[in-house]
Amino acid sequence: MQHQKLKNFIIPVISASLLLASCAGDTESLTALKAKQAELKTQLADISSKISKLEGDSAKKFVLVEASAIIPTIFKTYINVQGRVDAEESVSISSEMPGTITKINVKPGDEVSKGQVLAETDARALQQSISDLQTNAELINQLFEKQKALWDQKIGTEVQFLQAKTQKESMEKKLATFQEQVRMTKIISPINGTIDAVDIKLGQLTAPGMPAIRVINFNNLKVKADLAESYAAKVHRGDEVMIKFPDSNDTLTAKINYSSRAISAMNRTFGVEILLDNKKEYHPNQVAILNINDYKSVKPVLTVPISYVQKDLKGTHFVLVADGNKAAKRNVILGKDYNGVAEIKEGLTETDLLITSGYDGLNEGDAIKVK
Repeated sequence: MQHQKLKNFIIPVISASLLLASCAGDTESLTALKAKQAELKTQLADISSKISKLEGDSAKKFVLVEASAIIPTIFKTYINVQGRVDAEESVSISSEMPGTITKINVKPGDEVSKGQVLAETDARALQQSISDLQTNAELINQLFEKQKALWDQKIGTEVQFLQAKTQKESMEKKLATFQEQVRMTKIISPINGTIDAVDIKLGQLTAPGMPAIRVINFNNLKVKADLAESYAAKVHRGDEVMIKFPDSNDTLTAKINYSSRAISAMNRTFGVEILLDNKKEYHPNQVAILNINDYKSVKPVLTVPISYVQKDLKGTHFVLVADGNKAAKRNVILGKDYNGVAEIKEGLTETDLLITSGYDGLNEGDAIKVK
């Protein structure tokens, strides 16, 4: 633009000199005209020199870019799925018999052991029945012992002995039945764990199936998730998995402990489980994000962000690299991609400098300057 302005300046200068020469023929001497002519030639030479310099600078135009080396790394891809924390041993216990709550022996947070009585319902009627039966049982047992002693001495009939024996055994069964019913009035923990909730109150009526007390063993927690059927061939027991807990902003790396081989007919999914250690505090039903590693390169490979990969009219993928002070095109073959990064199977080497900025509108062979 600047040298065009200079060219535009030359034409008026030359025109002015011709006009001056024609008008000054009679008034100025030849010597004066030649002096002005020499001055104009000097100005013209100076302008031509400036034009040549500007045109030379324009020919040396280059594009400023950024480029970086490509470092080989182990490339991995992951399957992302949401799961939840689940307790291996988590039970909600209810009374086995209907009745009124008469005693509660625990509160939330208490540690309990298997077989421990957590609460009781009214068992007075049953205990009274047992007391009456025990009185009768003593009498029946005495009669049986006497009848047995006589039968051992071959005194009396076999029918009398069998009747006494039958009465004794019948009474023992009745007592056992009532004692079992008394046991059923007690709410007993089936596992070792921690009391997570107590949903009953003293004097409250309860019945089988009504939630009473929840016990959880926090030492056996796991993460469970359901994956789509399409991943069945990619996910196996022992695969590496990164687990993130958004609520606690915590992350850990573990391995899949179990991968179901059966596909659910309801939703076409299969389940996976990952056991958790006891080093940190987790909560049942806590949300967990699973990143399951389904592919890992055998050795370090070259990778580039997908945003740097372009495609020509033939559909061939390529990237631009810095080759000295020029841009060079490298056709590449892509492998797997994950999280915006693509694996390069062919086309690049560790010595290539990938142009990472300024490649928009850049063509192969264009002059470049790396920042």
